[in-house]
Amino acid sequence: MYLKKYNIKNKTAVVTGAGKGLGRACAIALAEAGANLVIISRTQKDLDEVSRKIKKIKSKCKSYVCDITNYNEIKKIINKQVKIDILVNNAGNNIPEHFTKVKTKNMEYLVKINTIATFNLAQLCALKMIKSKSRKKVGGAIINMSSQMGHVGGPIRSVYNMTKFGLEGLTKGMSIDLAKYNIRVNTICPTFVVTPMTSKFLKSKKFKREVLGNIPLGRFAELSDVATAVVFLASDAASMITGTSLLVDGGWTAK
Repeated sequence: MYLKKYNIKNKTAVVTGAGKGLGRACAIALAEAGANLVIISRTQKDLDEVSRKIKKIKSKCKSYVCDITNYNEIKKIINKQVKIDILVNNAGNNIPEHFTKVKTKNMEYLVKINTIATFNLAQLCALKMIKSKSRKKVGGAIINMSSQMGHVGGPIRSVYNMTKFGLEGLTKGMSIDLAKYNIRVNTICPTFVVTPMTSKFLKSKKFKREVLGNIPLGRFAELSDVATAVVFLASDAASMITGTSLLVDGGWTAK
């Protein structure tokens, strides 16, 4: 038998930025594949709605209101978990500005949320994963939410590029250090997906036309395209995949 199953039944998955958009879709998809969830977001109302959906699927779900840039709070949340098998490091942001007009406070905020907070959370979860006696047998998966902009440049994206290229490098380094524990580390790199974060940019017809012109498949990614890729990388089906990127970009970076 050569076909490996997407086996994540009874595994515990942490998803950040889980209240909306990609994080919400990833959390629900992981529950659909059998995982129990620990979801983190800044908004209680969003968490409650996602939690209800996950419990309807008959998966367990714990939710926490937290800004992931608050290291002490996030550390408390991670340390109180009995076990963690999967981390989807999804929370992040973007503030598009021309390189010559980037405000220092915006640059520092994006580095803090997209790179430093992501690093801190990955380290806390890796330490928790390593404590599990069966880790080598069971394996673990850390999925850092990157972007096609972690592989190519884009206009008014210089700081976002910097943070996502950094995330690609971090992922490769982590994958080597964590391989001996059978913890795999990869990135997912979507093209533009219609989410609350991107919808404000996509209101411009000119911007929308330019974006679609860069995607050979001629459409935006669906939330389900990204969520399915996350479940694959989290599962035993991807047990030999580590230190790499899964580009869900419709061919954008192939050119």
